[in-house]
Amino acid sequence: MSREREVVEACPTELFIGGKWQAAEGGKTLPVEDPATGTTICDVADASPADGLAALDAAVAAQAEWAATPPRDRGEILRRTYELMTERADELALLMTLEMGKPVAESKGEIAYAAEFFRWFAEEAVRIEGGYQVAPNGKGRFLVMRQPVGPCLLITPWNFPAAMGARKIGPAVAAGCTMVIKPASQTPLSMLKLAELMTEAGLPAGVLNVITTHDAGGVMEPLIRDGRARKLSFTGSTQVGRKLIEQAAGRVLRTSMELGGNAPLLVFADADLDKAVDGAMLAKMRNGGEACTAANRIYVQAPLMDEFATRLTQRMDALKVGRGTEDGVDVGPLIDATQRDKVKDLVDDAIAQGARALTGGSVADGNGYFYQPTVLADVPYSARLQKEEIFGPVAPLTPFETEDEAVRMANDTEYGLVSYLFTNDLSRALRVSEKLETGMIGLNQGIVSNPAAPFGGVKQSGLGREGGSVGIDEYLEIKYVAVNLD
Repeated sequence: MSREREVVEACPTELFIGGKWQAAEGGKTLPVEDPATGTTICDVADASPADGLAALDAAVAAQAEWAATPPRDRGEILRRTYELMTERADELALLMTLEMGKPVAESKGEIAYAAEFFRWFAEEAVRIEGGYQVAPNGKGRFLVMRQPVGPCLLITPWNFPAAMGARKIGPAVAAGCTMVIKPASQTPLSMLKLAELMTEAGLPAGVLNVITTHDAGGVMEPLIRDGRARKLSFTGSTQVGRKLIEQAAGRVLRTSMELGGNAPLLVFADADLDKAVDGAMLAKMRNGGEACTAANRIYVQAPLMDEFATRLTQRMDALKVGRGTEDGVDVGPLIDATQRDKVKDLVDDAIAQGARALTGGSVADGNGYFYQPTVLADVPYSARLQKEEIFGPVAPLTPFETEDEAVRMANDTEYGLVSYLFTNDLSRALRVSEKLETGMIGLNQGIVSNPAAPFGGVKQSGLGREGGSVGIDEYLEIKYVAVNLD
């Protein structure tokens, strides 16, 4: 416990504006809770709208000089950040577990994943290209240059408190943009610590500004409507994303949105059963199911259903639930009581409509916001969890007969982030992949996230892509210069 206290006390808890740590207006604070115990681990500054505007002022003031900073210098700051995160992974992982709840081993995995965004975009910073072209009539030339879009507003969720920030900060820094970032109120510590590390890595004052607040709408809406920010990037629910897009429309802000998911996982009878079960466990239980990429609906071809259900139930039943700091824990708590109650309501609804709990199916005993790893069989198509994102350790199983039926059920949702597909038939793999209405597909694997690959969805799952060679494009404007040679 002394190590936990040491890590928390070493983390900044004030707002980071213009390169300085400062209290919120009026000295207001908000509590950060350990979801495994329900107790407060510390208090952080609770920003007001005036604090938010001060952060935007700092970003705007730093923009011109930062945009003129050589790409190599920007890349070296990202590379040093990567190195610092790697060196201090144990400390960063423990801090994340204390505020978010996931097992320390998973937190270390997220720190490694987050750090890779900085390494990737350190390399992309020096690869921002332009163009030179002879006009079609031969009488002129076209010059094409790519410049930073300008000050950015970044809003991140609580489920991946380091990685979701790194996925936005990395390309913004590489492109030459300044930014104001607001982490989720449940998990602000990871972002505050990251700001400290980036300052140590040499990031100039005003490039990254961090505001923590319980009043996300009240603080961020004035910044969106202000007009000086030129880019808004949000990861979170589709409901909130729609509101932010409406607000951004008034100032024609460029937006990128990584929104909700309702991922189908299809297992065909010709699939490798071992790979399918392993993939389902990864796709379902990464982050305890609290992920937009989590398998939300598992459809198994009828001949394979009984054996698949048996194996998946055995694996889920063997998972150890507990505080993420304890040895051997596989599944930590849900983030808060609201999320736990939502998962309970969805499961209760499915069972009331005829689903059977093969394991789990109820809230775990004791303090904290725990829910038992659950497998539901015979889940009817009318159940709410077929339409609503679960965000918890619940695997609903539904059988299907034909390929067309599987595709139809998979696509019957407003969301389109990711799908998972297990089959040993190459023709089917390509055929179904082309038909699935999602931005990403895991083919015979249960994880798709990679800093070197474009992450994003279609339909109500968002706009734009993060990561990969296209990730920096969201932070660059294209400028065309027409050259007269006469």
